[in-house]
Amino acid sequence: MLKTRVTEMLGIKYPIIAGPMAYISGPELVAAVSNAGGLGVMASLSYPNTQELQQAIRETQKLTKKPFAVNITMLPVSRPVKYEDYFQTAIGEGVRIIETSGRSPEPYMQMLKNAGVTVMHRATRTKDIQTAERVGVDMVTILGTEAAGHPGQEEVGTIVRVPVAVNSVKIPVIAGGGIADGRGFVAALALGAEGVLIGSRFMVSKEANIHDNVKKWLCGLTEADTILIQKSIKNASRVVRNAHTEKVLEMENRGATIDELLPMISGTRGRNAYATGDFSEANISVGQCVGLIRDIPTVKQIIDGIIKDAKVIMKRLQTLGVGS
Repeated sequence: MLKTRVTEMLGIKYPIIAGPMAYISGPELVAAVSNAGGLGVMASLSYPNTQELQQAIRETQKLTKKPFAVNITMLPVSRPVKYEDYFQTAIGEGVRIIETSGRSPEPYMQMLKNAGVTVMHRATRTKDIQTAERVGVDMVTILGTEAAGHPGQEEVGTIVRVPVAVNSVKIPVIAGGGIADGRGFVAALALGAEGVLIGSRFMVSKEANIHDNVKKWLCGLTEADTILIQKSIKNASRVVRNAHTEKVLEMENRGATIDELLPMISGTRGRNAYATGDFSEANISVGQCVGLIRDIPTVKQIIDGIIKDAKVIMKRLQTLGVGS
């Protein structure tokens, strides 16, 4: 057991949280992370209605008796969504850890607290985690610009973002962005975080629900093979650099409207790529830590490896006179 406030509050063995990835973080991956001692987090965005979310939660409950969470991201989406229904569905199915993101969870906090839910909130700006603390969330995740998905507009790296966040709030801080192995894990704890959020490393695992062609392709990329798109519409997204995403960036640079961009950045492109293995015209979200990923292990092997390597690192630091 590696004890922090995060492990204590969530009831998990290791302070390792799986980043919720749309169309990837389904029951098998979520359960695998929780069974290996971390916290699996289901991406509700994967499910177009609450009935499908309910089914996914029930499938996950069959695969693990350990705690897991549901993420409800409140970013603008192309379909009509009543977020209250998603919160109520998760609560009704017995989920007691919910991660929010995209905007302040304040309108839903009374509902969540009345249900005894532990609330995690993920953000990319210091002022947003301060707001989250003020409205009553239990812990926050702060993302550095290295992160996959939506790392924010400010492009501040994890090594600065995390200690600033730790200095800014009293509740536990989870670090996200660029963390894929024991080195990143130890570094995040050294910065003051009490847990880590890992997405891209779990994306390239046996249990991730994506085509093997995509996983093998990701294993060959470097840390320089990602770009930020969608900054022009204030929804920055870190994706793999390919001809398609370079075209998106070129459109933004010449002043394309959101209506022009929408067909190019639709989430269905990624979903199709994950299913078919054809990633040539897709926006594949991945973090800069993809340059550290060279194999496709099981989730348990990933988590066990992180903890094993962390112990080795701590021993090495002790030989240098750091710690006792």
